[in-house]
Amino acid sequence: MSYDLYYWPFIPGRGEYVRLVLEAVGATYRDVAREEGEGAGMEAMTAGLKGRYGPQIPFAPPYLVDGEIVLSQTPVIVAYLGEKHGLAPALEADRLFARAVAVTTADFAAEIHDTHHPVGTGLYYDDQKDEARRRAEGFRNERAPKFLGWYQALLQANPSGPSQLLGSEISYVDLGLYHTVEGLKYAFPKLMARISGDYPQVMALCERVAALPAIAQYLASDRRMAFNEDGLFRHYPELDEA
Repeated sequence: MSYDLYYWPFIPGRGEYVRLVLEAVGATYRDVAREEGEGAGMEAMTAGLKGRYGPQIPFAPPYLVDGEIVLSQTPVIVAYLGEKHGLAPALEADRLFARAVAVTTADFAAEIHDTHHPVGTGLYYDDQKDEARRRAEGFRNERAPKFLGWYQALLQANPSGPSQLLGSEISYVDLGLYHTVEGLKYAFPKLMARISGDYPQVMALCERVAALPAIAQYLASDRRMAFNEDGLFRHYPELDEA
């Protein structure tokens, strides 16, 4: 079985959440835009789907094709893959809550993104610097601690122990938290150096995820793209002021 992943070829972005799950479960997949030079724009990425899957045309990447199924929206994709490949909690109640955790992680990532594009994605960062400074200050002081504190509370409340967010084994939601924390470290290194110690179990979980054999192999490969200033997580020093 092979999947087709469609995402922008030059940024990790939201597509990286999907790649991490695919890599963790050892799935065969084509990163279409990177491997075939396709998908430089939205029209190119959707052209192959039009007329083939009826109304199943995604709004925006990432999207994943599994046979006759087209999946879009990052939380939907990772939940589908996690549940299909045994990278999800075993209990039904935990599976349902895991989907909510994945959506919350997507919200967290969106708030990180909006620190550098608080007015509109159609504008350059330089067109909204003042607004970005104000948004970033609120994010550093309030939003980042609130999200990280919630993940810390989930770990502490897990009946199976604080080694994973839900259930007794690492699942796709742990991979999602790992990538978000890595993005935070890139975008806000000063902030994370200052507050990481307040969330020791979150940071320990991220270390465990990075050490998983399949993930460690992926991180060391050329398939893993570096963060950059075109992606979801961007580092602007003026937004990371203490």
